[in-house]
Amino acid sequence: MSPQTNATRAVRRAESEAAAPLSGALLGAATAALQAALPLARPADTVLREFFRDRRLGSRERGFVAEAVFGVLRHLALARQLAGGMEPRAVLLAYLARVRGFSVRELAPLLSADESSWLAQIKAARNDDLPFEVQAELPQWLVERLRATHTDADILALGRAMQATAPLDLRVNTLRASRDEVLAALAADGIAAAPTPYSPVGIRLEHKPALERHPLFLQGKVEVQDEGSQLLAFVTQPHRRDLVVDFCAGAGGKTLALGALMRSQGRIYAFDVSEKRLARFAPRLRRSGLSNVHTQRLASENDARIKRLAGKIDRVLVDAPCTGLGTLRRNPDLKWRQSPQTLAELPLRQEAILASAARLPKPGARLVYATCSFLREENEDIVERFLERNPQFVLGDCAAILAAQHIALDTGRYLVLSPQTHGTDGFFAAVLERREAPK
Repeated sequence: MSPQTNATRAVRRAESEAAAPLSGALLGAATAALQAALPLARPADTVLREFFRDRRLGSRERGFVAEAVFGVLRHLALARQLAGGMEPRAVLLAYLARVRGFSVRELAPLLSADESSWLAQIKAARNDDLPFEVQAELPQWLVERLRATHTDADILALGRAMQATAPLDLRVNTLRASRDEVLAALAADGIAAAPTPYSPVGIRLEHKPALERHPLFLQGKVEVQDEGSQLLAFVTQPHRRDLVVDFCAGAGGKTLALGALMRSQGRIYAFDVSEKRLARFAPRLRRSGLSNVHTQRLASENDARIKRLAGKIDRVLVDAPCTGLGTLRRNPDLKWRQSPQTLAELPLRQEAILASAARLPKPGARLVYATCSFLREENEDIVERFLERNPQFVLGDCAAILAAQHIALDTGRYLVLSPQTHGTDGFFAAVLERREAPK
């Protein structure tokens, strides 16, 4: 289970508990939190964590504030359009009235006469009259990029799917339990859950309970991991005695999934340039029971450790740094914090990381390039340029690889997942097979 901030936990509680009665003080707290978040200079989770640390609020009040901030960020284009700008109180009131469904009568005791009149007008406005990018809840620059590869209907479907909150998916650690055992344990505790449609080790919860103290979590039997992320491990398809590198391991979710598929045999090197991310991985690794994982911090993608392993690795997974736009259901502020300049800079870094990781596979081995983005510039374009420059690699077939593992998911040679079609975060993966050495 990945670490959760107070803000994330508060949102989950808000979805499962009765909302705190709306008062002037609570509206003021939500406005203050939104004012802190709206500069969009830092992740909303970080801003809210600091806000809650400095304020004494009950759990229901924190839940309302967190949901209000994240809700506004999901629907910021609409709220900003209706409010005529970014003034936090006006943006919040527009969101509460148009998206959360508060009536003017409910809000009236907290409003000035002018605010009551204004809210009555915007409640009557039609969504069909709004600009396309507002209906899609995507920045104009992003809509323009998507129009090169998507129809307007597809963009609208994607934008609307990204406005929803993501479900809570679990990955069963098959070293410690089977999926049926976990489902039975959840049912016994009154937690509604069902198998995920694609991942054979995934479980989707109907609601979002806080599970940090649940025995399944404490015993390492489950981890929180989106189904799409789980499928990357099956595309990588490590064998038990393989040498495997998770090149951008981060907090280790995919490393743990790979280790479980290997039944804690072979060896996995979990590389990352961030000591902080690897430190977050440590307690998860202990809970998992895996003994085949070796974490190593790299100074850069050209670290000497990579040279020592060159041509020796069976499987390499590169979950590359990216815009993260496929995770907008979880991180709605990302769409407003990213920019054309960010997108111009990232492919250079992605290409450098992929080129470095490509030194690792031995002949006949597999290199998987993945992102949590739906933009061609970060996905197909990177892969196509890589293949042009590296004729020793050929493009594999993700659909065939999954079918061989009895996973009925065919998105073509590339793995392309989206919330509106698959119910997952947006993911992309390409399998790059290194040719066998000539005899």
